Amino acid sequence: MRRQAAAQVFGCASVLLSYPDERFAEDLAAVRDALGRLPDGPARPALHDVAEWLAQMSPLEAAATYVDTFDLRRGVCLYLTYYRHGDTRERGMALTALVDAFRQAGFGVVPGELPDYLPALLELAAAHPAGGSVLAEHRMALDALHLALVKAESPYGGVVAAVRDGLPGPTRKDRQALRRYRSEGPPSEKVGLEPFAPPEALGQGVTIGETRR
Repeated sequence: MRRQAAAQVFGCASVLLSYPDERFAEDLAAVRDALGRLPDGPARPALHDVAEWLAQMSPLEAAATYVDTFDLRRGVCLYLTYYRHGDTRERGMALTALVDAFRQAGFGVVPGELPDYLPALLELAAAHPAGGSVLAEHRMALDALHLALVKAESPYGGVVAAVRDGLPGPTRKDRQALRRYRSEGPPSEKVGLEPFAPPEALGQGVTIGETRR
């Protein structure tokens, strides 16, 4: 998939995988408009179907569906470093690396949000080529999330499938990590309730989409 088309896919997917807040209807209308300009390919109908599915719901129904899918289902997590690192100290290092990736691209994370939140990473990928590389580094997590959504028979699985189609195929290391995750789950070392990354790394950046320039 060419960079421009991939950026459109990532931007639309970011909206579709975000919590349906008071601006969601407006954002969803923008997605439906953008999909009309997306080149033909498997991503277009996959995203279109989810956009239409969400558009048919009331705001309360969309929010309840989102919570049921991503907050209440075991194994369905939008925070990508969790799949590889679980609740371990290694996750803190991975989160700090993501904060650095945002900053090097000229962006920051939303105050109070962890930098591995998939909609934020997708927004970065839509805005800057470095974001696609960051997503590719978390290919195993995307594959695990897609499998969990398919198992749950959730239409959201089509959005993650479209994102995966915009990235390079999985490496041998990705496939090995996915097999390990499916057989063992994420690492389970507990690190208490402290932030996974230094406090100064979280909540101090500008909102994604605003450059430092």
